[in-house]
Amino acid sequence: MQGKIMKGIAGFYYVHVAEAGTFECKAKGIFRKEKVKPLVGDNVEIELLDPREKTGNITEILARKNTLIRPAVANIDQALVIFAADKPRPNFNLLDRFLIMMEHQQVETVICFNKQDLVESEELDKLRSIYEECGYRILFASAMEQKGLQDIHTILDGKTTTVAGPSGVGKSSLINLLCPGAEMETGGLSEKIDRGKHTTRHSQLLHMGGHTYIVDTPGFSSLYLMGFEKEELKGYFREFTAYEPFCRFQGCSHIHEPDCGVKTALAEGKISAVRYEDYKMLYEELKSVKKY
Repeated sequence: MQGKIMKGIAGFYYVHVAEAGTFECKAKGIFRKEKVKPLVGDNVEIELLDPREKTGNITEILARKNTLIRPAVANIDQALVIFAADKPRPNFNLLDRFLIMMEHQQVETVICFNKQDLVESEELDKLRSIYEECGYRILFASAMEQKGLQDIHTILDGKTTTVAGPSGVGKSSLINLLCPGAEMETGGLSEKIDRGKHTTRHSQLLHMGGHTYIVDTPGFSSLYLMGFEKEELKGYFREFTAYEPFCRFQGCSHIHEPDCGVKTALAEGKISAVRYEDYKMLYEELKSVKKY
């Protein structure tokens, strides 16, 4: 019997089998021996132990389309990252870190700014201009006013999407509206520290019908870039590509070198200063990482 892992907690995996329901399963010992860990999103083969109690064992993990390291999920088509337009204000450095992680893992990302009702249209235009010009698709929504939901449904349709974002941006509220069966716990924003409580503790796959799934992941307040060198970083800033042929030096870092096409584009307003400052900060961060 084949199914898909929807959730994994304390060694138990909850496997959804079409037209048969969800089964609580343990992974066979062979996976530990082979150092393979089942992941949320895995398509698996299970053997039933007790059909009435819906328990079983995972006997095989089918071939993965891809594997994300963080969040640790498998078989993802795209990512939807949710930030708030306000309360809390968008942390662009954190957003850029997430985008870089997804670029590094070759996963297309759509950016959604929730709480659009809290800011003026000029502010939304600023947010749009920073990221749309980099080639990202931007959506605006309001869980409070239930606006923008149809646009989100459209991009989710027929795909498995990992949904991520910092705590307090209304991610769980949006998911509850998009997938009413989820009945997720939503946490109020802490007024004292102006960020949310962590309401999602484990990555879990939610079935929205047909071939549409979303992976809800725990909120994050920091992300560390790992697995690549500082020289690779510029490759994850899409907007640099068009201007790199105008750099005098091959392998230009776009920071200290003269006659840099990227810095010229920055001075002419063709590249976002917000993004470029994040690039410099992250470059220095990767530069300072000790090699052991």
